Amino acid sequence: MKKLHITIPMTILASGAVAQEVPVELPPLYLESALRDERSLLDTPVAASVRDRDHLENQQADTFEELLGDIPGVSIDGGPRAVSQEPNIRGFTDDQIVLRFDGGRLNFNQAHRGRFFVDPDIVQRVEVVRGGGSTLYGSGALGGVISVETRDAADLLKPGQTVGARLKTGYSSNGDIWDGTATVYGDWGKVDALGFFGVQQYGSDLKSGNGNDIRNSQIDVVNGLFKLGIEPTSEHRIELGVSQYADDGTTPPNANAASTGTNDVDRDADITTVRLSWDYNPESTDLVDLSALVYGNFLKIEEDRFSDGRSDETEYDTIGFELVNRSQFEAGIPIGLVYGLELIRDSQDGTRNGADRLQFPSAEATTIGVFAEATLALSSQFDLITGLRYDRYDRDADDPTLADQEKDFFSPRIGFNYRPNSNWQVFGNVAQAFRAPSLTELYNDGTHFATAGFPLGPPGAPVFNGVNSFVPNPNLKEERSTQYEIGTRFEKDGIWSSGDKLSFAANVYYADVKDYIDQVVTFIDRGTGTFVPGTGFVLGGTTTTRNIDAQLWGFEAEADYDAGLWFAGAAYSLARGDAANGQELGSIPQDRLITTLGFRPTSEWAVGARATFAAKQDDVPNGSTPGESYELLDLFASWAPEKGVFENAVFRAGVDNVFDREYQIYPNGLSQAGRTFKISAAYSF
Repeated sequence: MKKLHITIPMTILASGAVAQEVPVELPPLYLESALRDERSLLDTPVAASVRDRDHLENQQADTFEELLGDIPGVSIDGGPRAVSQEPNIRGFTDDQIVLRFDGGRLNFNQAHRGRFFVDPDIVQRVEVVRGGGSTLYGSGALGGVISVETRDAADLLKPGQTVGARLKTGYSSNGDIWDGTATVYGDWGKVDALGFFGVQQYGSDLKSGNGNDIRNSQIDVVNGLFKLGIEPTSEHRIELGVSQYADDGTTPPNANAASTGTNDVDRDADITTVRLSWDYNPESTDLVDLSALVYGNFLKIEEDRFSDGRSDETEYDTIGFELVNRSQFEAGIPIGLVYGLELIRDSQDGTRNGADRLQFPSAEATTIGVFAEATLALSSQFDLITGLRYDRYDRDADDPTLADQEKDFFSPRIGFNYRPNSNWQVFGNVAQAFRAPSLTELYNDGTHFATAGFPLGPPGAPVFNGVNSFVPNPNLKEERSTQYEIGTRFEKDGIWSSGDKLSFAANVYYADVKDYIDQVVTFIDRGTGTFVPGTGFVLGGTTTTRNIDAQLWGFEAEADYDAGLWFAGAAYSLARGDAANGQELGSIPQDRLITTLGFRPTSEWAVGARATFAAKQDDVPNGSTPGESYELLDLFASWAPEKGVFENAVFRAGVDNVFDREYQIYPNGLSQAGRTFKISAAYSF
């Protein structure tokens, strides 16, 4: 039941025609969690990318933008502050994307408050499926699925080792960031366990490429994780996981905006996650490969404003259960079937100075879904994939003046996987996906933001009062999309030498979205006029949500070549989209090319460079600021001594944004960090 990791020694020809052995752990070309089944990547009939531990460690990431920002079709919005970062896949954002940590959904999404609550150092692998995935995951999978898996004891133990430990420390010059982690782990046959503790502390504010402070970007993080696995027999595995995350610091309520000093808050966040899973895989039958998971996410964010002592408290809890089985059988042809059910209960509550907070009203959401997806092997080279999911959801506001919602939705999918030979794959899909409106989209009320008021003309003309208010829209419809995709993959060893490997993937997509949920901010709304004696006709501003039709399309490609002595890669993303009325969408990211080139002079050393080229994004909504083009260069190096006093240690160094460029990742409103020197050291024993 435990994972098997294989290191493949690659024989290459070094310069001077001297043969040498350079062991290279090739990336595991399979998906485990993002498709609810284990598949070879070359047999995966969707656009997908996998990032393993070796790749992730080379990033020396302090944030998830640094961890995942090089995946084609994926960008991380929210700016340089980790607490505001949220995923963007193909222009679908926030809770249009399913985010899973160790199998459990994290559904929390409140503007500018982020969705990533785990230390990057404990992440073992990340799987990203791009495109509509509602057949397997229901509401929210319009843009795709990001599945984050944390480390187990088996990921860290050396061959023959029963217990072990790993210590790591690192430093980033920009922000004067010190981080340290300690992990202990063991496997005693029927029982295995892991404990992790990580701390990240800032000594100063981050600086952007122009040398300016990103004011109030010092947010310290503490994260702990405990896992306990029990395998009473080879057919059963029970695993308990408990994680505690906390961050603390001063930031604007909108952490993707510049700090003005007048609206800053003292932020304290605590997120507790609990996972209990059971896997049952009897060797006597191919009809049963069962996984059951119960999980809970319990989030609390406190924000105390310095200027007037205003205290906001945000709570969001998710309780979930899912049961999934995988069956293999013959019915004239080989059939693989994945099917199951999912129950999710979300609840939110917000207070301001102890009273109900209209901007985050008390509400609950319940979703019940059943699904099945079959892979029909029509020949040894051609698979037909069909799937269907049924969801029923309700949204209940704790306010008799706001209408509840109760609806159901079917998510069908049909696709194919064609393998003309062992190296090539061609795949295609037509899928329908949906997303139910979030609780805040339906029921937000109260003040959004305030600014200084001013007269709109000569004496007697209307006056803007400087307050922009949320207007709830409990009649929002769910987003519905029909998505088309076709792509290809290639993977082969021994292209130019006996030990090299080349992999390549490319795909195009088109998504027709009905009732796309669009937020509209009207700075001065003439429909809000009221008469105030002595002042006259007073106007305000409004923020509300609406349904519009939209279309999104694009192209993605990635390629990797590894010859042992040297390696190279490239990832390209092109995304387009607009509303049916011809207006631009504000979520479409910049076109982007990321290239990597590296060299391994010996089996202990690796050095390389990564270049990013982002195009200007000027197809933006009226009144929005375009995203300027930028070019970045990052350098990285690692040394893993194989003997001597530093055996079992790994030293890494790097420079991000070598030329100290001033840049923003559209549609972020805040510049990213400038030049950053990074060093880290990890020791396992």
